[in-house]
Amino acid sequence: MVRRKNTTTLRITASYVVLMVFSLVALYPVWQIFNISLRPSDRLLSTSLELIPANASFGNYSALFTERPFLLWMLNSTFIALTVTLTGVALASTCGYAFSRYSFIGKKIGLLSLLVTQMFPATMLLLPMYIMLVQLHLVNSYLGIVIMYSATALPFCIWQMKGYYDTIPTSLEEAGKIDGCNEFQTFVRIIFPLAAPALVITALFSFMSAWTEYVVAAQILQDTELWTLPLGLKSFESNMGSEWGLYGAASVIVTIPVVVLFLSLSRWLVSGLTLGSVKE
Repeated sequence: MVRRKNTTTLRITASYVVLMVFSLVALYPVWQIFNISLRPSDRLLSTSLELIPANASFGNYSALFTERPFLLWMLNSTFIALTVTLTGVALASTCGYAFSRYSFIGKKIGLLSLLVTQMFPATMLLLPMYIMLVQLHLVNSYLGIVIMYSATALPFCIWQMKGYYDTIPTSLEEAGKIDGCNEFQTFVRIIFPLAAPALVITALFSFMSAWTEYVVAAQILQDTELWTLPLGLKSFESNMGSEWGLYGAASVIVTIPVVVLFLSLSRWLVSGLTLGSVKE
């Protein structure tokens, strides 16, 4: 008994050690970026391993808001990301429900078509969608970039929602109809609240696809007044040199909303990712 207990304790200790090592490996790049953001401009190439660099200051952070239109970039990214998130949740929740509960002509073809789009990188769709936006006169506009991001995020979101709806018993809807609810009321009052974990995954995926994307934004948003955060950060690089201090400070600020969002919604993530993947 004592030997078994010692073996269990040793395994637990080894597990914690391994987890700590991987955590340090994962946190090192984050610390390095934060370290660079605090360095004076004459110490950016320092190889020192100090946790806090000598003569550290928050000058790069203040310069972002006083010398560069960083706040404008953040507002643009926030508006676009939230719009794409709301669009993705609204369309994926209803479309996924239709694919899950109803039988109609073209259902299998529609699902397969959505699946096929996930086999190709989004950059392959850039040219045809760009031509469509040119013909609709939506290039260099918020609406154009929202359409691009929503179109690339929706296939995965619809499949995610469809898989989750499949795990919800149809008897709940039948009970709602017996109580006098029509189909829309049944969906809004019964099914929609139960699908909260999948909705969180859909919202996070839609938000991240718009918050961190660069290639599509670089082609669609040509006016500097419409630039998002990835485009703004790219402007810190030039042929003559790169402003790594500003780059590091901006990178730290950009990650804060994402970290806060994941921490606040973490209790929904595991169930949302697993329950929708298997049909009972």
